Amino acid sequence: MLTRLSRLGPVLPRLLCNAPARFVSQSKSSGATGAGAVTQVHKGLDPHGHGEVSEYVKNPEYHGFSSDPVVDKWNMRIAFFLGVSVCLVIGGTYIYYLPDPKMKQWAKREAERVIVQRERDGLPLIDENYYDPSTIILPPAQEK
Repeated sequence: MLTRLSRLGPVLPRLLCNAPARFVSQSKSSGATGAGAVTQVHKGLDPHGHGEVSEYVKNPEYHGFSSDPVVDKWNMRIAFFLGVSVCLVIGGTYIYYLPDPKMKQWAKREAERVIVQRERDGLPLIDENYYDPSTIILPPAQEK
């Protein structure tokens, strides 16, 4: 990948400094291309003579909840309160206080209990045999 980029070394500054441009011919279309050109643009008017007004013009602090500024502000506050407080804070607290899913705490307590019991009995902490050899039943050796 780096070798490919190194080949672009002399070309890269030219690619970055020229903004992409689209050139459109100003001559009359011959009609051979088949593309229909719009020559006049008519603005649609409301039957009452009023155009549509953006919500941002009516309410510069528009949050997208309602066209009424007071209701819009309160809906935004409620949405952010529930989103931040309830979901993040209470959700994070719930996940933190869930029981140990991998049982690491139980394994540590059990290991400490076994160490105390082995020290009390005078046994080594780690035995060379994982299982007691007297309890293992081996199959009989078969002769060939």
